[in-house]
Amino acid sequence: MSTSLNAPYHHGNLRQALLEAALIILQKEGEAGLGLRDLARAVGVSPAAPYRHFDSRAALLEALAVTGFQRFAASMEAVAASNPKDPMAAMGRTYVTFALENPNLFRLMFSPQLKKDGRPGLKMAADAAFETLRHVVGGDVGTCRIKALAAWAKVHGLAILLLDSQIALRAGEDREALIAEIVGSL
Repeated sequence: MSTSLNAPYHHGNLRQALLEAALIILQKEGEAGLGLRDLARAVGVSPAAPYRHFDSRAALLEALAVTGFQRFAASMEAVAASNPKDPMAAMGRTYVTFALENPNLFRLMFSPQLKKDGRPGLKMAADAAFETLRHVVGGDVGTCRIKALAAWAKVHGLAILLLDSQIALRAGEDREALIAEIVGSL
């Protein structure tokens, strides 16, 4: 395979291939394992090729967080569209499950180093994810925002406690049942 910058990339969408490879690296090695040169090597392109799509490591991390919020919002929207008996509890379980299945991506999405101010793409993706929750809460704008923030705080806190192993499961205790019970009171 040629890695010449003049040759067309054989997959057709280098940016997407880089993001998919970065998601795999993020899942396996965490944020510390992500570097543009290592990513280029993983995808099989020249070390300069990723810089056509991400001008820095920070830009790559931002793009990964945007991808995470988009996937997260899609899973939340799918739950809302399925018309569950208790939409808030269903979305709460989906939130916590997403965090547990994608721990490094979830941590990156909410990382304080990725401030949403000055990053319109990231802010838009994060706001769209929150909007799915706010929409399910319903009601007037002021009240539903507070209810949505309260629900978000509860499920986010639960997700972080589980990710950090701060909640120990007792013998015979089922994690999904525990999550369902906790978020059932949203």
